[in-house]
Amino acid sequence: MSKSSSNLFTVTPHQNTETLLVNASETLSSLNALTCNLAFDLDTSQRAIMLGIQQMAELGQLLVDRALEQISPSPEFSNGPK
Repeated sequence: MSKSSSNLFTVTPHQNTETLLVNASETLSSLNALTCNLAFDLDTSQRAIMLGIQQMAELGQLLVDRALEQISPSPEFSNGPK
């Protein structure tokens, strides 16, 4: 199998940074919701692991959202936070 055909999913190479960050944020938000919902269907030890994964997803989302805010500030924060 050649390297080019081994990638099932790809990201188009010419996407701008804002688009990539918006999509990453939405993906992490979905992961956060899925893991949080699933955690409460698990027993105690598995729940703790799932909530740990959920916390890592949340941290990743906070980092991506901050990067997105830095490259494309919202009007609310364009003059600094109030």
